[in-house]
Amino acid sequence: MLKNIPDVKLGIIAVSRDCFIISLSESRRAAIVKAFGNAASLYECKVTVENELDMLKAVEDVKKAGCNALCVFLGNFGPETPETLIAKNFDGPVMYAAAAEESGNSLIDGRGDAYCGVLNCSYNLGLRHLKAVIPEYPVGSAEDVAKMMEDFIPVARALIGLSKLKVITFGPRPQDFFACNAPIKGLYDIGVEIQENSELDLLVSYKAHANDPRIDDVCKEMAAELGAKGNKWPDFLPRMAQFELTLLDWAEKNKGAREYVVFADKCWPAFPEAFGFEPCYVNSRLASKGIPVACEVDIYGALSEYIGTCVTGAPVTLLDINNTVPQDMWEAEIKPKYDYKLNDTFMGFHCGNTPFCCLAPCSDPAVKYQLIQHRLLEPKGSEPDFTRGTLEGDIAAGDITFFRVHANADGKLQAYVAQGEVLPVATRSFGGIGIFAIKEMGRFYRHVLISKRYPHHGAVAFGHVGKALYTIFQYLGVEDIAYNKPAGCLYADENPFA
Repeated sequence: MLKNIPDVKLGIIAVSRDCFIISLSESRRAAIVKAFGNAASLYECKVTVENELDMLKAVEDVKKAGCNALCVFLGNFGPETPETLIAKNFDGPVMYAAAAEESGNSLIDGRGDAYCGVLNCSYNLGLRHLKAVIPEYPVGSAEDVAKMMEDFIPVARALIGLSKLKVITFGPRPQDFFACNAPIKGLYDIGVEIQENSELDLLVSYKAHANDPRIDDVCKEMAAELGAKGNKWPDFLPRMAQFELTLLDWAEKNKGAREYVVFADKCWPAFPEAFGFEPCYVNSRLASKGIPVACEVDIYGALSEYIGTCVTGAPVTLLDINNTVPQDMWEAEIKPKYDYKLNDTFMGFHCGNTPFCCLAPCSDPAVKYQLIQHRLLEPKGSEPDFTRGTLEGDIAAGDITFFRVHANADGKLQAYVAQGEVLPVATRSFGGIGIFAIKEMGRFYRHVLISKRYPHHGAVAFGHVGKALYTIFQYLGVEDIAYNKPAGCLYADENPFA
């Protein structure tokens, strides 16, 4: 169970313009509550808002009920000032939705005109510079609005989490990875705190955890997760268990005024030699607990992973957009079975930070050693020692969303979202790796990732969650949100004659 993300307690407040029949809003609100699938996570406020005093009573009521997210429901036209002041006075994300008319036989006393009211509501929100989530088509039946609310919950979970998040780094960020060296002002713009530390701080803390009595229990957890095949060096586990406890204790002691924590750590080249192992497997285990640890001090990678964790309620990973799929592999194993061009495919890779539960069992996931670092840091021909610690295996096949929010060179936030899948094709390579397929990836690679100067890291959520991510980025004020455009729909800088 993930412990580093908020639980959403959603409330619903109905509003009514005083020249309309109040019972229309109330009966329509009751129908939504009945249609909502998870009654335990929804609180029905019985104060129907017609004026500002009602608004204060309703907000106080939902706060006492423990609500941290709201649906404001226009059961009829709605009072535009009180209904928008709900968003101003409530400390949490707010969604607005409205009632469709119910029957051609009830268009006199049963007509609510909420379709019209949403326009005034939106205008008033803009005048007051208030943020709110408004669904793509915010007017519907009780079942429609209940579905909008269900879609809002993962969005609200991410927004609440971000408002209470601290990014803890251990650096400095690597010289040869300037792409990860993004301005941090964007974090403050969306209410995220950051605490930057030295690698030496982490090393001192790690050494202080030597002989920690909890190490044996963590080793048993690791051994149980890895199984006999995956646990190639049982004697090596205590080093990694000691590090896991170091990070967890650091998070707890350094949260400060925040509730949630993610890490962005420098993991090479000095780390393995100084600490005695590669941190990848520990990073994967923390991601499984809802505490992403981004490689190479990638602050916005960690932020992106956390958003994905909140949206899915499940572990995520961070990967390099790494290498092309060889044409012979594509012709033999992809082209005959799947509707993807060669340049729709690529391999996503990292040394070994992807959670065990996200790897394909048939690839025999195991703790191994970092091949590239072994070549660089340990004597040629020697058995690996401190370059051990990667969790390696093919990433499990299934739907994915590849995404990132990032601060560009001018400090402005930008983001991309692309839905696709991991194919059930053996990679025949090393590390935590998978063959990814995204429609029109070649054009997306050139005209988004390259043209908009994105770094090589992308977050991966396991499932198609682009709708929620796009809504979150819009709410956060990200003006440039890119996606993989279909064939025939040109990017701004795409050569039409190419």
